[in-house]
Amino acid sequence: MKSIDKILTRSELVQQVNDWKAQGLCVVFTNGCFDLLHLGHIDYLEKAKQLGDKLLVAVNTDASVSRLKGPERPLQDEMSRARIMASLLFVDTVVLFDEETPYELIKAVMPDILVKGDDYALENIVGHDIVLQNGGEVKTIPLVKGYSTSGIVDKIRR
Repeated sequence: MKSIDKILTRSELVQQVNDWKAQGLCVVFTNGCFDLLHLGHIDYLEKAKQLGDKLLVAVNTDASVSRLKGPERPLQDEMSRARIMASLLFVDTVVLFDEETPYELIKAVMPDILVKGDDYALENIVGHDIVLQNGGEVKTIPLVKGYSTSGIVDKIRR
């Protein structure tokens, strides 16, 4: 399978997740900008994959990243970021989302496990309410200290 084949539209993703669930597989959901892939991302995504059978990664579109991080971001376009995510062995599928948060996407796919980094309190993780109401779990993963895209950008600027 080519990495580009792992990038799905929202409707394709919903069908894929339904197929996985019908097979009794545990679906893990996470999201982010993933603007410059670094060790922190790799460690986080590997650990997220270990929580279930299939790892779904929602990636912010360029417009969404700019709204969140400012006009100088993203550094890489959305298809580059999505392809890089999809090329990782432990990532099973990737979808782009343009909204401010992935709430509607989480609602549409209803993952078994919703995951974010431990810089989030559980009650601040977008979608925690609907996942918990539907019998799913919300978990945080310890982040590798000293790794962030913003930190890398600052280092390059210096």
